[in-house]
Amino acid sequence: MHPILFEFGFIKIFTYGLLVAAGFLAAILFASSRAEKEGLESQKILDLCFYIMLSALIGARFLYVIVEYKYFLTNPIEIFKFWKGGLVFYGGLILGVIAAFLYLKKHKMPLWKTADLLAPSILIGQCIGRWGCLFAGCCYGIKTDVSWAITFTNSLSLAPIGVSLHPTQIYLSLNAAFIFIVLIWLSKRKKFDGQIIWSYGILYSMGRFLIEYFRGDDRGFAVEQFLSTSQFVGILIFILSALMFFKLFRNNLSKNRVS
Repeated sequence: MHPILFEFGFIKIFTYGLLVAAGFLAAILFASSRAEKEGLESQKILDLCFYIMLSALIGARFLYVIVEYKYFLTNPIEIFKFWKGGLVFYGGLILGVIAAFLYLKKHKMPLWKTADLLAPSILIGQCIGRWGCLFAGCCYGIKTDVSWAITFTNSLSLAPIGVSLHPTQIYLSLNAAFIFIVLIWLSKRKKFDGQIIWSYGILYSMGRFLIEYFRGDDRGFAVEQFLSTSQFVGILIFILSALMFFKLFRNNLSKNRVS
């Protein structure tokens, strides 16, 4: 692939950084365009997205540095070069959620209604951003002989060179695209606030859990050679999402019975 999209003298445009930025921009614009229809102020949604974006970048990089701490102990300056590749989604999700919660509380915005608005946008960012992973060579798959395998040839790639690998970056992008379609469909049939964001948590954690088995990059294990860090976090998110989904579902049923 092409880790560096453009290079002129000392100026380098990394494909990974450009596509991650494009994913964030597309996500923000999509959320903002839907805000008024959902009865939310578009300017506040834009501000919220900015804080989420900043927090997500920090959180995603922080978790990646923790997972790859051995490398960064000997190359500390590389910690700040996130545009070259190296973000863990769940780290970004956790810190992004914290930032969003604090912002919503401060501005007294409806929690679950706003979360439902943002959920499909997160998937747009993931769908585009994962192509950045493909170009950089990070998040690569295990060795395979399937007909759709990809082989990296660029010496700057983070993936092994000259080896047929599962295109896990594309799997992750397609997973996000599929869930996006499902959530947009659900949004038009929503029965209660919180239904979309927790459906996202359930569906994404399931898809990510399965795709992790095709990953070949060193990403840390919660249970050595059995359960990756992302799978472990995914299990927790799945349980939390399922519990919250059914809690809000029951609350909605009770409310309807009373009315």
